[in-house]
Amino acid sequence: MTQMNTILVVNAGSSSLKFQVFGIGTKNNLNRLIKGQMDGIGTRPRLRASGADGVVAIDKTFLPEQVCDLATAIQETAGWLRGTQNFELIGVGHRVVHGGPEYSSPVLIDSEMVTRLERYTPLAPLHQPNNLAPIRELLARRPELPQVACFDTAFHRGHSAVADHFAIPERFYAEGIRRYGFHGLSYEYIAQRLREVAPAVADKRIIVAHLGSGSSMCALSNGRSIDSTMGFTALDGLPMGTRPGQLDPGVVLYLLTEKSMDPAAVQKLFYQECGLKGLSGRSNDMRDLQSSTEPRDIFAVDYFIYRASLCAGMLAAALGGLDAFVFTAGIGENSPIIRARIAEKLAWMGAALDPALNTAGEFKISRPDSPVALYVVPTDEELMIAQHTLALLAKHTGQHVRKTA
Repeated sequence: MTQMNTILVVNAGSSSLKFQVFGIGTKNNLNRLIKGQMDGIGTRPRLRASGADGVVAIDKTFLPEQVCDLATAIQETAGWLRGTQNFELIGVGHRVVHGGPEYSSPVLIDSEMVTRLERYTPLAPLHQPNNLAPIRELLARRPELPQVACFDTAFHRGHSAVADHFAIPERFYAEGIRRYGFHGLSYEYIAQRLREVAPAVADKRIIVAHLGSGSSMCALSNGRSIDSTMGFTALDGLPMGTRPGQLDPGVVLYLLTEKSMDPAAVQKLFYQECGLKGLSGRSNDMRDLQSSTEPRDIFAVDYFIYRASLCAGMLAAALGGLDAFVFTAGIGENSPIIRARIAEKLAWMGAALDPALNTAGEFKISRPDSPVALYVVPTDEELMIAQHTLALLAKHTGQHVRKTA
């Protein structure tokens, strides 16, 4: 039997390795074959994966020393894929959080490219090193296998100069200190998906709220990003699981000078100890906090809702009005409580939630007479990466990349 040509999509984090395998059809259409992840790396490693039909393909736990770091997680996962799956891998697509000022579209990767992308590690210390680790591993083991970097910053690169600049001397902008925006792969997918499922509003003024452990919002006009709550790094904007969101830069100066904290300690504080975790004093998980009666937990949720409503007002101003609001990502897709509370804050703009539709998790959750339509649209960054990878491979080969029947 002829092997099916496939694309592997990799999204590597500090304690998890997410992956998906997509088969390539006769017209270069993509079909999800496998979805899985290795999580608990170094603590409680567990490899799980299921097929397109939802049937579990593997659910295996390891001792901490067996999968102690991302490199061994990559090796274990790759070994399982090679040993059990009958497909021909023709390319690998990677989520890379920061593309800096250089990269506004997906690119084929080589060793020199990895070195250039390492320069942006200080701008995304939680993400960039882990995004690049599997790329290095594959370059060493499979140098002939094409790899494609898809950047979370790329979708926002069309912002106007006014939206991109900070009010600092121009020389810093020229060096790359500017507002990049993140979660671009998610927003790009949502913009694409809306053209399919809600064409009447897809080209109008839309705010997309990507609410999860990392959270941001994006203003879309005619399907393009015109502004975002995140900026130079993924710390800005909305409060997140462990990141503070919008912060007076004077706080940083105060911590450095008056509290005598060194830069490494400040970085750890802002990336790992703030946000919902810092406010509640215990948890970065919205599921725990929204069901709690502890005063600090309640305050953390209230703060999240308040800041989300402020950011929505800011983006509505950038758009000159609002026609639709979309919830996506872990919290946005799965928490009717948070959706309802944010929608209540949007009532002044004309948003009118239908509680029953919201509780049921329907696609459209606003009332029929609501001037601002409210939607829940599950994101699919991995499919977006697979599409970009396939398109770039096809462009470089000059033909359909699928060679099998």
